[in-house]
Amino acid sequence: MIRSVFYVSDGTGITAETLGHTLLTQFEQVAFQQMSLPFINSEEKVDWAVQRINRAAEAEGARPLVFSTLIDAHLRARLGECQGAVFDFFDTFTGAMEQELGVHAQRVAGRSHGMGNVRTYSERIDALHYAIQNDDGATVRDYPMADVVVMGVSRAGKTPTCMYLALTYGIRAANYPLADDDFEKATLPAALEPYRHKLFGLTVDPERLHQIRNERRPGSRYASMEQCLYELQGAERLFKREGIPCLNITQRSVEEISAQLMQQAGLKRRI
Repeated sequence: MIRSVFYVSDGTGITAETLGHTLLTQFEQVAFQQMSLPFINSEEKVDWAVQRINRAAEAEGARPLVFSTLIDAHLRARLGECQGAVFDFFDTFTGAMEQELGVHAQRVAGRSHGMGNVRTYSERIDALHYAIQNDDGATVRDYPMADVVVMGVSRAGKTPTCMYLALTYGIRAANYPLADDDFEKATLPAALEPYRHKLFGLTVDPERLHQIRNERRPGSRYASMEQCLYELQGAERLFKREGIPCLNITQRSVEEISAQLMQQAGLKRRI
């Protein structure tokens, strides 16, 4: 069973895709063919989108699912004439929120993922630049500005987590990779001592780390199970000894890792 899915938006389409995909994950018995139609912000573009949806309906003999975040009421009505099953996120929630809040929604496109709020956008970009510039632990001069310093052995998910924290939450996350020298000492690395309250550890099952490293450098000492066990045991002893909160990422996506890190570290989103 295959059904076409269209994400229709007057902006980037990220919101429609995120919300729609979340709903689709509950229907594993159905195969979905997904297409994003961003920047649908005129009658001509809506008509083009309707034509694509209608062609899919005729070819498959079933109504495509259409997730829409169009703001303009006229364009939404025009999209509603298609041969798909339209799920309009704004129509579903905005009216009820207006009633509850006692004010009218501004109905401006691009607020979530555009340049509508310059401060929010700047916070996100500044956080991303910070994560990039503090990705290897070579210098700690910028650590006073960090919201969190993510620690862990090589290939334990530190970099993608820091990047996601920056882009999604505006969090300034530094990345400190632990090496053999750090495990031979009975103390926290001296460079990190002033930032003890900002530290957060990531760990992973040795089998998974061995698999990841072996894909990168097959047959190397770096990828050997013995080395993976040595580093992970050293890192976990350090986290426990120094009272550093930590998280095992083995069965978690970067979204789950970041959300749990935010919760455990008591961080608040900046954007």
